[in-house]
Amino acid sequence: MSDTDALDMEDGESPEGGASSKKKKGGIGNLLPTILKFAAIGIGALVFIVTVSVITYNVMKDGGKQQTNITDPSSPYIGQKPLFDWYTDIGTVTTKTRDDVTHSVSVVMILGYDKREVDPTSNANTVMELSSRKYELQDFVRRYFASKYADELKPENEDRLKQEIKEQINKRLFDKARIRDITFTKFDVMEVF
Repeated sequence: MSDTDALDMEDGESPEGGASSKKKKGGIGNLLPTILKFAAIGIGALVFIVTVSVITYNVMKDGGKQQTNITDPSSPYIGQKPLFDWYTDIGTVTTKTRDDVTHSVSVVMILGYDKREVDPTSNANTVMELSSRKYELQDFVRRYFASKYADELKPENEDRLKQEIKEQINKRLFDKARIRDITFTKFDVMEVF
């Protein structure tokens, strides 16, 4: 192989005429796809960041869908229910439902909270907070049942109602006290004529 053959290996063109006849593309033609690629990456990153932020905010503020798990009490996988102290001073609350044909609801609700045998001051603080919010609790119970329809207050929905009430009381009313269980000693729904 000669030296001239080695020079002719580039795209089959001769060195003299090939360099001047080949044009280089440049300018905005090469820059546009690069700009579009980075813009797409930026928009994708922005969408990802916003999505993660919204999900994180909902989880932190309990604003996401509430997951209520009501299990079968006859299940062999449920442990013993803990013993609670009970707050009974709410009394009887009577109100009307929001139905067109009005129903009367009469409820006596008892709130269960943790027994604190190790730290009696914590138990005293819970009792004090419950007692100081007695009228707020009565008003909450009245408003809660007044916002419901009679069909929502059927006996088969009682566990779901208790769970909703417990979550709302713990979230809205109490600073330190936590309600662990709710019992209805009276729960009557009657049509008003």
